[in-house]
Amino acid sequence: MTAGESLELRSYKERWANLRQPASKLISELQRERLTSASLVDRATPDEQAAAYTQRSKTDTARERFRQLSELSRGSSTPAVRLQIDTVLTQVSQLEAIRGEVDAGLSPIVPTIEAYNAISDALFGLQRGVALIDDIPIYEQSRLVINLGYAKELLTREQAIAVGDPSEEERKLFTQLVGNRRFLIDQALAELDAPLREIQVGIITSPAYQRLRIMEEQIIAGHAPTGWPAASDALATTIDEAQNSASALLSERAEPVADAVLVRALVLAGTGLVVVVVSIVISLRMGNRLSRELATLRAAALEVAESRLPQVVRKLRQGEEIEVPELTVPGRTAEIQDVGKAFATVQQTAVEAAVGEAKLRAGVGQVFRNLARRSQTLLHRQRIQLDGMQRTATDPQALDDLFRLDHLTTRMRRHAEGLIILSGAVPGRGWRKPVPLHDVVRGAAAEVEDYTRVTVSPMPDHSLAGPVVGDVIHLIAELIENATVFSPPHTTVTVRGELAAHGFAVEVEDRGLGLSEEELAELNERLANPPEFDLADSDRLGLFVVARLATRHDIRVTLRGSPYGGTTAIVLIPGELVSERRSSEEESVTPQEHDPEPARRMRVVTSE
Repeated sequence: MTAGESLELRSYKERWANLRQPASKLISELQRERLTSASLVDRATPDEQAAAYTQRSKTDTARERFRQLSELSRGSSTPAVRLQIDTVLTQVSQLEAIRGEVDAGLSPIVPTIEAYNAISDALFGLQRGVALIDDIPIYEQSRLVINLGYAKELLTREQAIAVGDPSEEERKLFTQLVGNRRFLIDQALAELDAPLREIQVGIITSPAYQRLRIMEEQIIAGHAPTGWPAASDALATTIDEAQNSASALLSERAEPVADAVLVRALVLAGTGLVVVVVSIVISLRMGNRLSRELATLRAAALEVAESRLPQVVRKLRQGEEIEVPELTVPGRTAEIQDVGKAFATVQQTAVEAAVGEAKLRAGVGQVFRNLARRSQTLLHRQRIQLDGMQRTATDPQALDDLFRLDHLTTRMRRHAEGLIILSGAVPGRGWRKPVPLHDVVRGAAAEVEDYTRVTVSPMPDHSLAGPVVGDVIHLIAELIENATVFSPPHTTVTVRGELAAHGFAVEVEDRGLGLSEEELAELNERLANPPEFDLADSDRLGLFVVARLATRHDIRVTLRGSPYGGTTAIVLIPGELVSERRSSEEESVTPQEHDPEPARRMRVVTSE
């Protein structure tokens, strides 16, 4: 135990004088006022009124005394005790309201008794809080003495209920109080030490207490024993005096214990002071050396985390060769040297992991490109053959079947281009001259499986720069396909375009189930800042391709809710890529020489 704990024990007696004793006095006066109020409710005679008013004056005096002494103790009390003091003062402030209802005859006996009980319970809660002390034996005995005081409180509640002719409900409550009081007394006697137990045993073995128990049994049975008020009041007074004696005995016990603790604390403090001085001298010498070595270690760790590893990762993603110098941390302390070696191992492991990831991504990208290029070659040859068959076909049904095959080939070509985009390369499709934006959007709609559900609205007479036509067609086609996939088959997907302040805006609107605000925010973030492609996240492949294409040409793609409950994708093409159409020659959609493709028909539903 410390000197602070010794002072805590010494303040126990002060708290007893400033809080426990005033609270006990107030409890006693409240118990008497509860009894007189119950008598007044039972029979409002002039004598009962005079007795009630006299007792109220005594209660007010005890209340004011408690309020003054509690204010003196508030500053040195713990937050929990201060809260309990405030609770008691709040409950005591209800006395005027309780008295008013009693005088007006508005409150029956049981509610009146319960109103006073609430105030008494708050006071006993304060006493239990004040009894908290670090000396366990004293605390345990204090708790038992308080429980015995509460047993006396239950006895006074019995008096109040039995003041008249109790009803059946009141006798049940009386029976509960009798059982609780006897239980508290039996429990406390088993744990009290000899001096305190002797005081209580003298009470419960007295003839007066035995006579009281007989009267209680008679009241429970429905009888009204003669002499109950006098017998119960005399026993309550005896118990009160025993409580005061036990409280004084406990208060005296705390002081010698505090003296012994203080002496022991001083001896320990002197010894501890010598140890502390020696340890400080040793710590200062060791601390200076350790601080220098730790500063060096900290600088090396920050350099690895903030500079070296990010540079390595960036170079690996750019395909550059790297050389990572070995990390060395000078130090004479074995622990510092071990930490330095651990950092070097961590650095090497991180670099090896980054190199492995870069190689894996490069390998996957190469596989994507090889597969896509081969597919492109085969699809290009297939489209040439389909175009020749379409030109020679005369049967309308056969021509329609050839058209569907041609449309399927076009979609397969777009998927092959998607693989090339994922690999980081650029598709070969492009145009030399500007292409009307209306034709660009119609070409994108023609590459979608459910193209018959797509409605392309008329657009302003502007053209798109030839080098970006292929990527824009692919981008818009991915958005249209998403719209058709995630909307009911009977609904239409509307595509509109108009000139905006910062370029040309194309809107793709569906009438599906839509997305939540959180999903829209997440997808817009990925479209604005596309992450590295993750092979495990293939569900959003189309949007990843859209993000890559948009980033390549500084195109902004935004998703938002549609008034029809679906989703609207807005594609804002920069103004430098859009121009006004000046001649009919610029409107021809002629592919470049490296991607010669025959002209083919596009069946797209357009609005009038």
